[in-house]
Amino acid sequence: MLEGMRSDDRVPGGVPGVDVPDRRGRTGLDRVGLDLTGNPRVRVREVELLSSSWYVLRRTTFDYRHSDGHWSVEERETYDRGNGATVLLYDAERATVLLIRQFRYPVYVNGHPDGYLLETAAGLLDDDDPETAIRREAAEETGYDIGEVRHVFDVYMSPGSITERVHFFAAPYSAADKVSEGGGLAEDGEDIEVVELPFAKALEMIGTGEIADAKTIMLLQWAALSGPFAP
Repeated sequence: MLEGMRSDDRVPGGVPGVDVPDRRGRTGLDRVGLDLTGNPRVRVREVELLSSSWYVLRRTTFDYRHSDGHWSVEERETYDRGNGATVLLYDAERATVLLIRQFRYPVYVNGHPDGYLLETAAGLLDDDDPETAIRREAAEETGYDIGEVRHVFDVYMSPGSITERVHFFAAPYSAADKVSEGGGLAEDGEDIEVVELPFAKALEMIGTGEIADAKTIMLLQWAALSGPFAP
């Protein structure tokens, strides 16, 4: 779609994602946010659909009333990839955690040496509730069928531009829970390595930069401060 295409800039056959389905069958993507009323200091004027190739990029124009009472017209671009969930798998008896390693092109192009990040298992919710989604992702990525999960917190990971809210969980694992080799879904292009680490080593790797993924750092620090490995 052309940069800045508005809902009234019709092309023959319609605008994908606006009045005709895009590649994922979505329409009305230019109307999200127009009905927001929760903040009287914000009045949404217009939503432009910039891209819906897979996820959704919008530019929104809104009136904003500042603390001193004056109004200004603001523009923000938001990237909507849906919400997600992540889980820290831990073995308290053996003092280990189960992580995954996978290639992340965005970090590779932004200074990471090889683009391979150590992370907690995670994925988008799609049409599932957070707990169902994280059970699915844990099984696909690590090969473990986890039992009871604990909800830890929910976090907006990059609120300046990305709408995603991530639901954080923790769950114990043991050898008896392993049902497959994991590795992710080949049809989705996933090539995931399962990595078991001593918890103390994982904490050290935050300081050395060997673990540089935000959600993973947050869950490891939670585990050390108030989770399964707290004093």
